[in-house]
Amino acid sequence: MKILIVEDNEAIAQGLKVSLEAENYQVDISNTMQSAREKISQNCYHLMIFDILLPDGNGIYLCKEVKHNYDIPILFLTAKDKEQDIINGLNVGADDYIVKPFRIGELLARIHNALRKYKKTASLLKIEDITIDLEHNRIEKGKQEVTLTSLEWRIFLMLLNARGNIVTRDRLLNLVYDISGNFINDNSLTVYIKRLREKLEDDINHPKIIKTIKGIGYKIENE
Repeated sequence: MKILIVEDNEAIAQGLKVSLEAENYQVDISNTMQSAREKISQNCYHLMIFDILLPDGNGIYLCKEVKHNYDIPILFLTAKDKEQDIINGLNVGADDYIVKPFRIGELLARIHNALRKYKKTASLLKIEDITIDLEHNRIEKGKQEVTLTSLEWRIFLMLLNARGNIVTRDRLLNLVYDISGNFINDNSLTVYIKRLREKLEDDINHPKIIKTIKGIGYKIENE
Protein backbone atom coordinates (compact mmCIF):
# COMPACT_ATOMS: atom_id res chain seq x y z
CA MET A 1 0.00 0.00 0.00
CA LYS A 2 1.17 3.50 -0.85
CA ILE A 3 1.15 6.43 1.59
CA LEU A 4 1.90 10.12 0.98
CA ILE A 5 3.39 12.15 3.85
CA VAL A 6 3.09 15.93 3.52
CA GLU A 7 5.47 17.29 6.16
CA ASP A 8 8.07 20.08 5.95
CA ASN A 9 10.11 18.88 8.94
CA GLU A 10 12.65 16.61 7.26
CA ALA A 11 13.54 14.70 10.44
CA ILE A 12 9.91 13.87 11.19
CA ALA A 13 9.18 12.98 7.55
CA GLN A 14 12.18 10.65 7.25
CA GLY A 15 11.44 9.07 10.63
CA LEU A 16 7.88 8.35 9.54
CA LYS A 17 9.10 6.95 6.23
CA VAL A 18 11.46 4.51 7.96
CA SER A 19 8.78 3.37 10.44
CA LEU A 20 6.12 2.91 7.76
CA GLU A 21 8.42 1.12 5.34
CA ALA A 22 9.30 -1.28 8.16
CA GLU A 23 5.58 -2.15 8.13
CA ASN A 24 5.77 -2.82 4.36
CA TYR A 25 4.12 0.44 3.25
CA GLN A 26 5.43 2.31 0.23
CA VAL A 27 6.03 5.94 1.20
CA ASP A 28 6.40 9.20 -0.71
CA ILE A 29 7.26 12.51 0.97
CA SER A 30 6.25 16.04 -0.02
CA ASN A 31 7.54 19.10 1.82
CA THR A 32 5.08 21.57 0.27
CA MET A 33 1.48 21.70 -0.90
CA GLN A 34 2.56 22.18 -4.51
CA SER A 35 4.80 19.12 -4.56
CA ALA A 36 2.00 17.16 -2.87
CA ARG A 37 -0.41 18.18 -5.64
CA GLU A 38 2.07 17.03 -8.27
CA LYS A 39 2.55 13.64 -6.60
CA ILE A 40 -1.21 13.18 -6.14
CA SER A 41 -1.78 13.87 -9.84
CA GLN A 42 0.74 11.19 -10.84
CA ASN A 43 0.14 8.43 -8.28
CA CYS A 44 -2.67 6.50 -6.66
CA TYR A 45 -2.33 6.60 -2.87
CA HIS A 46 -4.16 4.48 -0.31
CA LEU A 47 -3.75 7.02 2.51
CA MET A 48 -2.26 10.47 3.15
CA ILE A 49 -0.80 12.10 6.26
CA PHE A 50 -0.80 15.92 6.36
CA ASP A 51 0.83 18.48 8.59
CA ILE A 52 -1.21 21.69 8.86
CA LEU A 53 1.54 24.33 8.84
CA LEU A 54 3.32 24.06 5.48
CA PRO A 55 5.72 26.51 3.78
CA ASP A 56 3.32 27.41 0.98
CA GLY A 57 -0.04 27.12 2.70
CA ASN A 58 -2.32 25.37 5.14
CA GLY A 59 -2.88 21.60 5.22
CA ILE A 60 -6.53 22.24 6.07
CA TYR A 61 -7.07 23.64 2.57
CA LEU A 62 -5.10 20.81 0.98
CA CYS A 63 -7.24 18.26 2.81
CA LYS A 64 -10.43 19.98 1.68
CA GLU A 65 -9.17 20.07 -1.91
CA VAL A 66 -8.14 16.40 -1.97
CA LYS A 67 -11.34 15.22 -0.27
CA HIS A 68 -13.39 17.11 -2.86
CA ASN A 69 -11.67 15.29 -5.70
CA TYR A 70 -10.65 11.87 -4.33
CA ASP A 71 -11.99 9.18 -2.05
CA ILE A 72 -8.82 8.71 0.05
CA PRO A 73 -8.37 8.56 3.86
CA ILE A 74 -6.44 11.52 5.28
CA LEU A 75 -4.89 11.83 8.73
CA PHE A 76 -3.62 15.08 10.23
CA LEU A 77 -0.35 14.86 12.15
CA THR A 78 0.33 18.29 13.60
CA ALA A 79 1.47 20.31 16.60
CA LYS A 80 -1.73 22.39 16.49
CA ASP A 81 -3.54 20.98 19.51
CA LYS A 82 -6.31 23.46 20.30
CA GLU A 83 -9.88 22.15 20.26
CA GLN A 84 -10.84 24.47 17.38
CA ASP A 85 -7.90 23.21 15.32
CA ILE A 86 -9.11 19.63 15.75
CA ILE A 87 -12.67 20.62 14.91
CA ASN A 88 -11.50 22.45 11.77
CA GLY A 89 -9.50 19.43 10.64
CA LEU A 90 -12.34 16.99 11.09
CA ASN A 91 -14.85 19.37 9.53
CA VAL A 92 -12.96 19.42 6.21
CA GLY A 93 -13.13 15.63 6.01
CA ALA A 94 -10.01 14.33 7.78
CA ASP A 95 -10.46 10.76 9.00
CA ASP A 96 -8.31 11.27 12.10
CA TYR A 97 -6.34 13.98 13.91
CA ILE A 98 -3.12 13.18 15.77
CA VAL A 99 -1.22 15.73 17.84
CA LYS A 100 2.58 15.91 17.99
CA PRO A 101 4.51 14.59 19.83
CA PHE A 102 3.05 11.19 18.99
CA ARG A 103 3.79 7.51 19.55
CA ILE A 104 4.52 5.55 16.41
CA GLY A 105 2.54 2.54 17.63
CA GLU A 106 -0.58 4.68 18.01
CA LEU A 107 -0.09 6.23 14.58
CA LEU A 108 0.27 2.79 12.98
CA ALA A 109 -2.92 1.64 14.67
CA ARG A 110 -4.81 4.67 13.40
CA ILE A 111 -3.47 4.17 9.87
CA HIS A 112 -4.57 0.53 9.97
CA ASN A 113 -8.01 1.56 11.22
CA ALA A 114 -8.46 4.18 8.48
CA LEU A 115 -7.39 1.75 5.77
CA ARG A 116 -9.69 -0.95 7.12
CA LYS A 117 -12.64 1.44 6.94
CA TYR A 118 -11.89 2.34 3.34
CA LYS A 119 -11.01 -1.25 2.39
CA LYS A 120 -8.31 -0.01 0.00
CA THR A 121 -6.44 -3.29 0.04
CA ALA A 122 -6.16 -4.12 -3.66
CA SER A 123 -3.20 -2.81 -5.64
CA LEU A 124 -4.68 -4.09 -8.91
CA LEU A 125 -7.92 -2.96 -10.51
CA LYS A 126 -9.72 -4.73 -13.34
CA ILE A 127 -12.10 -2.85 -15.64
CA GLU A 128 -13.26 -4.88 -18.62
CA ASP A 129 -9.99 -6.27 -20.06
CA ILE A 130 -7.92 -3.45 -18.56
CA THR A 131 -5.65 -4.14 -15.56
CA ILE A 132 -4.38 -1.13 -13.61
CA ASP A 133 -1.40 -1.61 -11.30
CA LEU A 134 -1.82 1.28 -8.87
CA GLU A 135 1.51 0.75 -7.13
CA HIS A 136 3.61 0.88 -10.29
CA ASN A 137 1.44 3.20 -12.46
CA ARG A 138 1.17 0.49 -15.09
CA ILE A 139 -1.76 -0.37 -17.36
CA GLU A 140 -2.26 -3.49 -19.44
CA LYS A 141 -4.97 -4.24 -21.98
CA GLY A 142 -5.12 -8.00 -22.17
CA LYS A 143 -1.43 -8.88 -22.01
CA GLN A 144 -0.27 -5.73 -23.83
CA GLU A 145 1.12 -2.79 -21.86
CA VAL A 146 -0.61 0.52 -22.55
CA THR A 147 1.59 3.62 -22.62
CA LEU A 148 -0.03 6.90 -21.58
CA THR A 149 1.46 10.37 -21.74
CA SER A 150 1.86 12.24 -18.46
CA LEU A 151 -1.28 14.31 -19.07
CA GLU A 152 -3.31 11.31 -20.27
CA TRP A 153 -2.35 9.47 -17.07
CA ARG A 154 -3.39 12.44 -14.91
CA ILE A 155 -6.81 12.62 -16.56
CA PHE A 156 -7.32 8.85 -16.34
CA LEU A 157 -6.23 8.81 -12.68
CA MET A 158 -8.68 11.58 -11.83
CA LEU A 159 -11.51 9.58 -13.36
CA LEU A 160 -10.24 6.38 -11.74
CA ASN A 161 -10.03 7.86 -8.24
CA ALA A 162 -13.58 9.14 -8.62
CA ARG A 163 -14.91 5.88 -10.11
CA GLY A 164 -18.58 5.40 -9.53
CA ASN A 165 -19.07 9.19 -9.65
CA ILE A 166 -19.39 11.67 -12.50
CA VAL A 167 -16.45 14.02 -13.05
CA THR A 168 -17.61 17.17 -14.81
CA ARG A 169 -15.65 18.60 -17.72
CA ASP A 170 -15.09 21.85 -15.79
CA ARG A 171 -13.76 19.91 -12.82
CA LEU A 172 -11.37 17.94 -15.02
CA LEU A 173 -10.11 21.13 -16.66
CA ASN A 174 -9.60 22.82 -13.30
CA LEU A 175 -7.89 19.79 -11.77
CA VAL A 176 -5.42 19.46 -14.63
CA TYR A 177 -4.55 23.15 -14.40
CA ASP A 178 -4.43 23.43 -10.58
CA ILE A 179 -2.48 20.23 -9.94
CA SER A 180 -0.11 19.96 -12.88
CA GLY A 181 0.10 23.54 -14.10
CA ASN A 182 -0.80 22.39 -17.61
CA PHE A 183 -3.52 24.50 -19.21
CA ILE A 184 -5.87 22.72 -21.58
CA ASN A 185 -9.07 24.06 -23.05
CA ASP A 186 -12.39 22.31 -23.57
CA ASN A 187 -11.53 21.16 -27.10
CA SER A 188 -8.18 19.79 -25.95
CA LEU A 189 -9.90 17.79 -23.20
CA THR A 190 -12.12 16.16 -25.84
CA VAL A 191 -9.01 15.20 -27.78
CA TYR A 192 -7.33 13.70 -24.70
CA ILE A 193 -10.43 11.67 -23.84
CA LYS A 194 -10.52 10.40 -27.44
CA ARG A 195 -6.85 9.36 -27.24
CA LEU A 196 -7.45 7.57 -23.95
CA ARG A 197 -10.36 5.68 -25.47
CA GLU A 198 -8.28 4.73 -28.51
CA LYS A 199 -5.77 3.12 -26.15
CA LEU A 200 -8.22 1.53 -23.70
CA GLU A 201 -11.49 0.79 -25.44
CA ASP A 202 -12.36 -1.99 -27.89
CA ASP A 203 -14.79 0.31 -29.68
CA ILE A 204 -14.34 4.06 -29.14
CA ASN A 205 -17.83 4.69 -30.53
CA HIS A 206 -19.33 2.51 -27.79
CA PRO A 207 -17.00 3.02 -24.81
CA LYS A 208 -17.35 0.68 -21.82
CA ILE A 209 -14.59 2.11 -19.62
CA ILE A 210 -14.70 5.92 -19.91
CA LYS A 211 -18.38 6.72 -20.31
CA THR A 212 -19.72 10.08 -21.42
CA ILE A 213 -22.47 11.59 -19.29
CA LYS A 214 -24.04 13.84 -21.90
CA GLY A 215 -23.83 17.53 -21.12
CA ILE A 216 -22.01 16.92 -17.83
CA GLY A 217 -18.74 14.98 -18.01
CA TYR A 218 -17.31 11.47 -17.74
CA LYS A 219 -17.50 8.48 -15.47
CA ILE A 220 -15.71 5.19 -14.82
CA GLU A 221 -17.97 2.65 -13.18
CA ASN A 222 -16.98 1.29 -9.76
CA GLU A 223 -16.58 -2.42 -10.51
